[in-house]
Amino acid sequence: MYLTAEKKKEIFEKYGKSNTDTGSPEAQIALFSYRIAHLTEHLKSNHKDHMTERALKMLVGKRRRLLDYLMRIDIERYRAIVKELALRK
Repeated sequence: MYLTAEKKKEIFEKYGKSNTDTGSPEAQIALFSYRIAHLTEHLKSNHKDHMTERALKMLVGKRRRLLDYLMRIDIERYRAIVKELALRK
């Protein structure tokens, strides 16, 4: 399995407020980014996998909505997470 419980805790600890902080937008955006990167690599070798392609598009949309929410409530937190994850608009 590509995403173990230890890897999730590591992501939440790095981007969230603590290793049990699963609800903050930063932690969710980081987790979605990790999953998006994994699915992108999968689709490079399995280009006919349309269900994974759909799941990837849905994840990208979820991440975009969270980024928009974070930009509305706190622009500094938005800029920090975009810079840290190397995302750009």
